[in-house]
Amino acid sequence: MSASQASLLLQKQLRDLCKAPVDGFSAGLVDDTNVFEWRVTIIGPPDTLYDGGFFCAIMSFPSDYPQRPPTVRFTSEMWHPNVYPDGRVCISILHPPGDDPNGYEQSSERWMPVHTVESIVLSIISMLSSPNDESPANVEAAKEWREKRDEFRRKVGRCVRKSQEML
Repeated sequence: MSASQASLLLQKQLRDLCKAPVDGFSAGLVDDTNVFEWRVTIIGPPDTLYDGGFFCAIMSFPSDYPQRPPTVRFTSEMWHPNVYPDGRVCISILHPPGDDPNGYEQSSERWMPVHTVESIVLSIISMLSSPNDESPANVEAAKEWREKRDEFRRKVGRCVRKSQEML
């Protein structure tokens, strides 16, 4: 798929999201001249530690999207086992297609061209609801999630309050 085909696909996904918004997040372009950079605001899922938060992230799409996955990086402070300290989101569907060189994931769990902005963001919302501490991106957060849940809760609460102040 060429960059222009990727661009057309992303424009269509943006139009679809504008016509039929999905509960839990909003999405738009960072800059109207670049359809490959999106700003996403995820509303902390109800009944989770992230409830009440408004977390901003940038989705950067490769020129050969949807053959390869975008990268997603929170720009809001985020404390979560599956988010690197620099904000990058680590979930299976954002890993390149094919077999996992480390053997943790099946190829069916990894990136597939059928994924859309909507399915990616819904996967991130699901990740917020139920962290995977088996293969953490943030080892400290995973350790706290397992061993010091109160401390983990406090740090997430700080992130939620900070995200509310940024609005």
